[in-house]
Amino acid sequence: MTAETQTELTTVYQVKGMTCGHCEGAVSAEISEIAGVSSATAVAATGLVTVVSSAPLDEEAVRAAVDEAGYELVGLA
Repeated sequence: MTAETQTELTTVYQVKGMTCGHCEGAVSAEISEIAGVSSATAVAATGLVTVVSSAPLDEEAVRAAVDEAGYELVGLA
């Protein structure tokens, strides 16, 4: 499959506890390590994390990554 034909999914999650740029970086870095994730962008001001992936993600994997970063996954935004 070439990159041109591969579709990417964008999913937005609500995360509780982020307050600054360091928080954003920690959450983004942990979620980016999940297999299939091409990007993760956290915004502390809104508490939202936008994740682009090649396939639907297991919410428990996302929850574990957010927990590892020290924050709480509320769920889909």
